[in-house]
Amino acid sequence: MATQTLTESTFEQTITENDIVLVDFWADWCGPCKMFAPVFEASSEENPDVVHGKIDTEAERGLAAAASITSIPTLMAFREGILVFSQPGALPAPALKQVVDAVKGLDMEDVRRQIAAANDGTPAQDA
Repeated sequence: MATQTLTESTFEQTITENDIVLVDFWADWCGPCKMFAPVFEASSEENPDVVHGKIDTEAERGLAAAASITSIPTLMAFREGILVFSQPGALPAPALKQVVDAVKGLDMEDVRRQIAAANDGTPAQDA
């Protein structure tokens, strides 16, 4: 599956209607972004079950600000609508594969328990 261009009007729907979404925040003037682009594109071909979205921070300044993007490229991963990974910097292909595999392997019930515990101040309990 080829990468998709995400905009302010498509971002939330894409995140909520897909199991796993990787988002690359980039800009045309950014050298590391241009180096990461083919790695991200290859990942989209290797992982058709994962939506790979790109957000041009110049065209989507409001979305970049809402996501607190301070450095590009920044990669974010969402699973079941929850942000589970966020890191600035261009990743080499093996590191991106590790991120994808880790996100696929997450126990989302455990993630939700941890979020709930963090929000109410109680320690997370193992099931």
